Amino acid sequence: MKAQPIKIAILAMGGEGGGVLADWIVDLGEHNGYYAQTTSVPGVAQRTGATIYYVELFPRELADRAGRAPVLALMPLPGDVDVVLASELMEAGRAVQRGLVTPDRTTLVASTHRVYSIAEKTAMGDGRVDSDALVANARKAAKRFVRFDMAQAAEASGSVISAVLFGALAGTGVLAFSREQFEATIERGGVGVKPSLQAFGAAYLKANDVEQPVGDTETSATAGIEAKPRDAKVAALVERVRGQFPAAVQQVVIEGVRRLIDYQDPDYAALYLGRLAELQHALGQQDTTLVRETARHLALWMSYEDTIRVADLKIRGSRFERVRSEVRAQADQLLAINEFMHPRLEEICETLPASLGNWLMRPHWVHRLVRRFTREGRVVTTSSLRGYLMLYAVSRMRGWRRATLRYQVEDARIEHWLSQVLDAAQRNTALAVEVAQCQRLVKGYSDTHARGLANYEKVMAAVARAGALLAPATLRELREAALADEHGKKLQEALGRHALA
Repeated sequence: MKAQPIKIAILAMGGEGGGVLADWIVDLGEHNGYYAQTTSVPGVAQRTGATIYYVELFPRELADRAGRAPVLALMPLPGDVDVVLASELMEAGRAVQRGLVTPDRTTLVASTHRVYSIAEKTAMGDGRVDSDALVANARKAAKRFVRFDMAQAAEASGSVISAVLFGALAGTGVLAFSREQFEATIERGGVGVKPSLQAFGAAYLKANDVEQPVGDTETSATAGIEAKPRDAKVAALVERVRGQFPAAVQQVVIEGVRRLIDYQDPDYAALYLGRLAELQHALGQQDTTLVRETARHLALWMSYEDTIRVADLKIRGSRFERVRSEVRAQADQLLAINEFMHPRLEEICETLPASLGNWLMRPHWVHRLVRRFTREGRVVTTSSLRGYLMLYAVSRMRGWRRATLRYQVEDARIEHWLSQVLDAAQRNTALAVEVAQCQRLVKGYSDTHARGLANYEKVMAAVARAGALLAPATLRELREAALADEHGKKLQEALGRHALA
């Protein structure tokens, strides 16, 4: 059998140094007795695909012995790759899907962090691909699978992910080069040598710790329940959860309590528990799945996004720290954060006390004047004192949130939804679970919320029309159709198919 080159495929996104990594591997080979060649095929823009860099290495000694230079390929072929380096977990999945990873020969080195694709981000529901499934499929497909969060390792060292991948490649031992030869390659590059070597060293050691269980990123279902809150009101709520709800739903309910305390206050979280307790009492000893799903979606609905919530989130210290970290601002650098905000007249009315909001919603000269001044958005610099104080004042309005028009409207919608869940449960528990999950349609802010609410109302109208004849699978289909298309075309088609339009 003729000698074959070492074949390495690199899948990396823009800005991650995939080209630098390929050049490092070529330089490593050429300085240590190998012919080396690299090619690349750019991916589609907007994060629908990565650039594929392909490197082949062939020992110069074998070529000299044969009396001719090797002919190296330009692109990787399915089933014919020795090493695949993926800068992100989805890219590892793409490599598996393309057949570049095979169990008889391929070492797969991948970062476990996710950078969500456009399709995942724009899905109206949870469009994320299951990371555990990606890991499981990659483990099954590869001869050896080396994985860890390389983005975090790069961040910790102040370097980029290409240096981490290079270190992980060295740590696997699949190439016949020493650690010193790898490090010398980085030093010859002459740019960012110190942080790159630091990232390389950390990854080199980490690469040997590869046999993690598939669910290694998962936490226990009961994690966090045992911690006793310091605040007396919060502690009382936690004890109430433990005393009133079965163990199978306690974690979800406690997360709901935490969310609503952060959103409003302990009294609001107590209202949440009261609603759940009433539902549980009415259901009797039915399957806990319905209580758990209702608890999850009730917490989401009760923490609806209004102008008060949006303002609160935009001025939190954690957000300023996250943005500063993302742009890698130095301690002596000033950071300006500009927010484009366009509150509609409807949002302004909904933030006011119910009576005043209803008055402003009616057509009169004040209504027309406010609408005129809210036709266009504006830029608010939240990192400035003026911009910060403006949003701070709005966020402090949460003290009267339960008197606002928006609260009045959402409260009525929530009560109606809960009554529909309970009504469906009297006929079919599985159908009631699907009704509870229809809350997923109501999300977001401004126009996004309006479109989602319109789809939700169409689906709920279909539930009311069909009554006991509606199958759980049919309602699930309607909900998924609504989530698949924000303009409602697919939902309308699904309603027509089932004669529910």
